[in-house]
Amino acid sequence: MEDLKLLMQMEEHLFSKKSSLDSLWQVIAEHFYPERANFTYTRYLGEEFADNLMTGYPVLARRDLGDAFSSMLRRQENWFQIGLGREDQETTEVKQWLEWAAGLQRRAMYDRQACFVRATKEGDHDFAAFGQAVISVEVDRTQARLLYRNWHLKDCAWSENVAGQIDTFFLRWKPTARDLINKFKDVHEKVRQCMEKEPFKEINCVHCLVPGEKRKYRSVYYDKDNKHVMEDVELDFFRYVIPRWSTVSQSQYAYSPAVVVALPDARLIQAVTLTLLEAGEKYVNPPLLATHEALRSDVNLMAGGLTWIDAAYDERLGEAVRPLVQDKGAFPAGFNIRDDIKESIASAFYLNKLTLPPVGEMTAYEVSQRIQEYIRQALPLFQPMEAEYNGGLCDRTFELLMMHNAFGEIPQALRGADVQFQFDSPLHHAEDREKAVRFEEMVNTIGMAAGVDPTTAKHVDIHEAFRDAISGLGAPADWIVSEEAARQMIANAKNEQEEALAMQQMAQVAGAVSG
Repeated sequence: MEDLKLLMQMEEHLFSKKSSLDSLWQVIAEHFYPERANFTYTRYLGEEFADNLMTGYPVLARRDLGDAFSSMLRRQENWFQIGLGREDQETTEVKQWLEWAAGLQRRAMYDRQACFVRATKEGDHDFAAFGQAVISVEVDRTQARLLYRNWHLKDCAWSENVAGQIDTFFLRWKPTARDLINKFKDVHEKVRQCMEKEPFKEINCVHCLVPGEKRKYRSVYYDKDNKHVMEDVELDFFRYVIPRWSTVSQSQYAYSPAVVVALPDARLIQAVTLTLLEAGEKYVNPPLLATHEALRSDVNLMAGGLTWIDAAYDERLGEAVRPLVQDKGAFPAGFNIRDDIKESIASAFYLNKLTLPPVGEMTAYEVSQRIQEYIRQALPLFQPMEAEYNGGLCDRTFELLMMHNAFGEIPQALRGADVQFQFDSPLHHAEDREKAVRFEEMVNTIGMAAGVDPTTAKHVDIHEAFRDAISGLGAPADWIVSEEAARQMIANAKNEQEEALAMQQMAQVAGAVSG
């Protein structure tokens, strides 16, 4: 009981420190992610999401960036590959097994009931708006398949260790009494009593991960309402993936650099849009000036409306009812300001940096320079996603599959090896294209040098360079023969050439003798 009391104190401490951050996230969500704007209050079904906005452009910018994460980083079937820490260990046989293992892991992740697409879709938009997301990776209750779930940031709190790694995590959730009984064997007696009259009553529960004593982490599920521990086990891996975009010192929570830049513009564009709407309404339906003594009825502004005027009124003193003349010359300037703000928001969300620059009719050097420019601009966007987001998901999934012996017998060469994931993204495509361009430049340079001195070609291992270029372009391992087989085929080809040359020389000698 004392141990549970300490865990509950840690939970309250972390969530109380995070309360001001929830207020900030509420403001951000109201401008960019209204579907998630329930950090500080309870949203009810049927409640309108964006009734506070005059324009939805900031929401569209966040939506486009969030959708781009999946379409650019997980868009292809083979968006990740498994490799080793050292390339010299990757023989052709090892590469073939790693490709098979990557295919098995990919099928497990994209099982329909694993909910991987749903969890990452929700996580992508949390990442774009708030700079972080929380996704759990586990096996379902049947122990037959993986299960991915995205969690609301308001329900999560964590802290770092001295190395800057998240090692303490708390998740608040409200399962029903029925769900608790189905998931845990040791539930409180009051929960079991709820099954008779209130099976769908929600119970305040907490899951925490803290450093363990015998193993890396300790996982504790406890019923907060009844102060009861339902499960207490130790694990070897952290079951939550918490990718963080940009971090600052002295804080375990990250932020979205896109939103930091765009939030002032989001407030401004709402004010500008409201001003333009009000000005447009006044221009279409201008306010009226009326002479009170001349009117016999209220001013009727409806289409075909009739307003009665005293017959004795002399309009030489001015019209009884007349519109208030306003200068509409500032209208274009207002639209120009709004368009400038839109461009600023689009730039803040990297929407102008998501596509590879067209190369067109360019030289190899010009293509190389354009690709280098794209890599420099896109690196701040893709690097955190690949390292912490996709890398974290793949690492956790691989660990779970290994724990459940999903890969079967592992080759001897791979046992104890450092497994690493490589990802297919526009950034890597640009780097691969850069490698191909350099190979082309090298071949052209060798051709020019060989025209002067044929021996200069001996300075380059063209076969090794060719294999690296083909591998860099993403060719499957099955397409590439092993180095031993390639050397044998090259030797056979040389022998055949030598034999053919010898036969040709013998034929020439025989012809000369007979002549």
